[in-house]
Amino acid sequence: MAKQHQLELIARDKTERPAKKKTAPKAALKVASKAKPKAKPRAARKAAPVAALKALPKPSPKPIVALTATDMAARQREISVSEFFTKNRHLLGFDSPAKALLTTVKEAVDNSLDACEEAGILPDLTIVISEITETRYRVVVQDNGPGIVKAQIPRIFGQLLYGSKFHTLRQARGQQGIGISAAGMYGQLTTGKPIRIASRTGSSKPGHEFEIQIDTKRNQPVVVSDRELAVKAPPSGDDKRAVERHMEHGTRVELEIEATYKKGRHSVDGFIEQTAMANPHAGITYVAPDGERHEYTRVAQELPKAPLEIKPHPHGVELGILLKMLHETKSRNITAFLHHDFSRVSGPVAEEIVKAAGLPLTMSPGKAAREQAEALYKAIQATKLMAPQSNVLSPIGEELLIEGLKKQVTADFYSATSRSPAVYRGNPFLVEAALAYGGGHLPADELATMIRFANRVPLLYQQSACAITKSVVQTTWKTYGIQQSRGAMPTAPMVLMVHIASVWVPFTSESKEAVASYPEIMKEIRLALQDVGRKLGLYIRRGLREADAEKKRSYIEKYIPHIGIALQEILGIDDKRKEKVCATLKDTLERSRKNE
Repeated sequence: MAKQHQLELIARDKTERPAKKKTAPKAALKVASKAKPKAKPRAARKAAPVAALKALPKPSPKPIVALTATDMAARQREISVSEFFTKNRHLLGFDSPAKALLTTVKEAVDNSLDACEEAGILPDLTIVISEITETRYRVVVQDNGPGIVKAQIPRIFGQLLYGSKFHTLRQARGQQGIGISAAGMYGQLTTGKPIRIASRTGSSKPGHEFEIQIDTKRNQPVVVSDRELAVKAPPSGDDKRAVERHMEHGTRVELEIEATYKKGRHSVDGFIEQTAMANPHAGITYVAPDGERHEYTRVAQELPKAPLEIKPHPHGVELGILLKMLHETKSRNITAFLHHDFSRVSGPVAEEIVKAAGLPLTMSPGKAAREQAEALYKAIQATKLMAPQSNVLSPIGEELLIEGLKKQVTADFYSATSRSPAVYRGNPFLVEAALAYGGGHLPADELATMIRFANRVPLLYQQSACAITKSVVQTTWKTYGIQQSRGAMPTAPMVLMVHIASVWVPFTSESKEAVASYPEIMKEIRLALQDVGRKLGLYIRRGLREADAEKKRSYIEKYIPHIGIALQEILGIDDKRKEKVCATLKDTLERSRKNE
């Protein structure tokens, strides 16, 4: 009704307005002006056209067109792994600018350390991070490894899921063949610039420098530039970059990425410090974006024991994998297949398994049907087999664990332990633990500092989701004289370090930031923590006993002279006799205190 009334007023104003035909006298105009009705407020004048527009009929909604199966089929297409990770880069650890810088350095350092160790070379790494703008950084990582042959450089750095470690069961830092190529892809996405690689396989051989981008639709490398590096080093030091690239052998990786730099335990600084702690055989030079130079000298002059590649254990193979192995094996019969393609299966044990499955001993593996493979699988699971070899892993060792802790943490007490190898899903693994306690430099009223490693690589994120943290929380630290709230980390001036070494570490995601909570793994972690915890408990109790003894000794030294003076006054003895009585009392009390 209000809208209709406003429209009627507008129409009435237009019809009742007088026509300008004759000019009226001034007096008549004054009278008319007094009788003229008041003008409407400005808000009302503005609201009237809006109300008129609202009164207009609304257009009818467009009809929803239903797609047919043919239409849906036309939209389907294959997605490359590069294209998938372009949209889901958070799965690889590139979910924030600060974390992206850490992940980029981590992947390059892991590759360098693995390459040096495989070639039997004590690693020397140089890491330089330069600030271009507040949100853009240049990362350079150079090693003294064996180098990379020219034909392999584009595929290693420009193709995801390409590498030498995924198809082998051997302890290594990298596992999937994603890391460094994903870092190059991130740099390409955020800055548009290619990754630059310079590598040389020997001092007498020419090196090669590539600039590479990734074709994300095809997951293929695109070589932007390729040039050969001279055999002889340039005579002058004017071109610093050219001098750095002219290494006798090794690889230099350079990326420009969008990132932010922050100091702290969860930054690049913390990662490199912990890497030096877990790799005492490596020498690392690190130049931070602010120009500060850090030198981590080599503690161990020998390489760690080289890990060995092993064949899969039968108890860790699932039915689908077993069927695939049967059809791909080169063995002529099923007995030879079990003996040669698996570990811990001798000839007699292989025959026993085949007979238990009800299969002929001379049966060709390639002709096995699904039902026959399932029968073989059940027979394998029912057969008692030896555990995988324990000498295929390369632990840090108790001595070097303590040396690494002493290098970074000042404390009063250090302890370390290396557990014997165990098995999860047929994969061998071992757990090492170390701790540093006291010293006056660690806060006594805060939670203990937790340092986690997997195959010598620091794990800085997703601490609460990691099996290591869960095992620390589940350990009863009060038994060893350490305060602990229910469901929380212990509160003490303490640094805890746990290392897991395995041929295949079960990470919770592709970013490799937390270890999955397999019961076998958590059990071994708890046993390792209990071992160092018992040693710490002995130290704490011994300290308490010594403090109590010191307190009693101070009482003796304080009150014996007063007793001597009282005896002298009562018995009237001289000073010499008094001193003798005091010495006898002190000796008697000391012996009784020690015998308590």
